[in-house]
Amino acid sequence: MRITRVYTKTGDAGETSLVDGSRVSKAHERVAAYGDVDELNSLLGLARVGLPDAQLDEALGKIQNELFIVGADLASPLTIQVPRVDETHIAELEQLIDSLLEELEPLREFILPGGTQLGASLHLARTVARRAERSIVTLAAREEINEQALIYLNRLSDLLFVMARVANQRAGVREQAANFSQRGKKDSAAQ
Repeated sequence: MRITRVYTKTGDAGETSLVDGSRVSKAHERVAAYGDVDELNSLLGLARVGLPDAQLDEALGKIQNELFIVGADLASPLTIQVPRVDETHIAELEQLIDSLLEELEPLREFILPGGTQLGASLHLARTVARRAERSIVTLAAREEINEQALIYLNRLSDLLFVMARVANQRAGVREQAANFSQRGKKDSAAQ
């Protein structure tokens, strides 16, 4: 497919076309779901800018391409034949999670999202992946979808959390534990 124009003017009234040619509101659950996936893909592109870690860069590039498959999957009713996310994609994410976890100590407490620029970017991408997942759940309550798309986003958010931790560790930046009792200590000390 070749894109020859950026603007078509067909969406000026607040509607867009799905892959099957049907027109829906830009507020439709299907559009919201693939829009969240598109935002996630853009965040991963931002995280990759100047990324010196070849392993993480390669993995994120592969995921960005897979997110186009997820987007096409979500933009297409199941009656339309398009590339779809399947168990193979999910298994690859799980293998990468397992491999990266070998570098990390098990968590004993909640950690604050942050650390390095890359770590913070991956934590932000994780939250957008969770939002995309919620959008897919909303869509699935209304229309039949490929359930593997939901599982893929769930697993991807787990991977992004692990990648953020690995990125911080490889950069020598320690994770900061969440402090739930900090406010209580200040309040009691003031009395």
